[in-house]
Amino acid sequence: MRFSLASTFVVALAAQGAIASSWFGGAGAYLYDKWHETELERWLSDHNVPYSKPHERKDLENLVKSNWNDKVVTPYKSWDAQTLQSYLTLKGQQAKKGTEKNTNSLVQQVEGYWTETADSASQAYGGIKDWIFDTWTDSELKAFADKHGIPVPQPRQRDSLLKAVRENYQSTANKLSEYYNYPGDWVYASWSDSELKAWLDERGYPVPQPSSRDKLVASVRRNSRLASLNMHAAYDSVASSAAAAQQSLSDALLDSWSDSQIKEWADKNGIKVPQGSKRNELLALARKHRARLYGDNVSGTASSVYGAATSKAGNQYAAAQTGFAGYTDWVKHQLGLATGYEASAYSVSGSASSALSSASKSAASAASVASKSAQKGYDAAAESAKKATDRAKEEL
Repeated sequence: MRFSLASTFVVALAAQGAIASSWFGGAGAYLYDKWHETELERWLSDHNVPYSKPHERKDLENLVKSNWNDKVVTPYKSWDAQTLQSYLTLKGQQAKKGTEKNTNSLVQQVEGYWTETADSASQAYGGIKDWIFDTWTDSELKAFADKHGIPVPQPRQRDSLLKAVRENYQSTANKLSEYYNYPGDWVYASWSDSELKAWLDERGYPVPQPSSRDKLVASVRRNSRLASLNMHAAYDSVASSAAAAQQSLSDALLDSWSDSQIKEWADKNGIKVPQGSKRNELLALARKHRARLYGDNVSGTASSVYGAATSKAGNQYAAAQTGFAGYTDWVKHQLGLATGYEASAYSVSGSASSALSSASKSAASAASVASKSAQKGYDAAAESAKKATDRAKEEL
């Protein structure tokens, strides 16, 4: 069959039209056409979008569609200056000087660091169970599992709790004859009013006044996606800070070693060292394999040299020597982020932005302390070795 140029052009236009219709409004019909009318109404109510009664289902879909971008994809465009600044701080940034109260300028700055897109938002709301539990505490997850008879393997660790409630989310809704695409109050049935208020307060979201239970649940549900995004962003920032501090530590560690110690460490870790390597080449080779400094293959030389210095180097150095795990856990604790995202990024008393800023500064400070401690530790160990050598000579 032969196609004319005109027919080919028509087909191309049709394809473009199909793509445009699926993307228009952010989520497109492929997302909310699966929602029950009750879920459409719930979403509109949660986002304070008025709708008339009686109404046609299509009218509800169109209302959700026309408000989707503003409420879900780019909600920051309606934030106040303080919230915009807090988000920038969460991203490790500061508002440009002189724009601290300029909402329009702050919106443009936030836009540069915003990660949610129409596509990611659509995918997220197509599987709400994958993130709606992210910011729940362990006790809240346990209460949900117990209330709905969801079996959780022992010991009840966070990972197993999250896995269990996510895998049983849809079946639980079906047993209750409830909806799960944009869920109702049943999801928070095990939460007290005080827990709902605490969740909002800890993350800097205003508690509705007057705070009826329906309004509290609506506010928590509406903000859960943003809270999940913020939590992951904060965790990534902390991990990045810890990684940077760990690299600083390893640099200090390697710089303090002699050429012979680097060669010995390389030999014990199966790293080939070319004959005649100069110091800068030895350091480059060691840094290439720096990860082994923190694994189980740390050489006897490193252990002996720094083991003697640990008691003199201080807690930061001791934590750093064991792979910076101790420091990372401390930072997570400061942000309320236990292993497996036990709490959200805003779980610390006070604002999350100041907590993250403090944690970032602490990471840099700890790296500096670790570097100085590493040198002091090596100096102390070297001095001890010298004295031991002198005593051995005397005995001989």
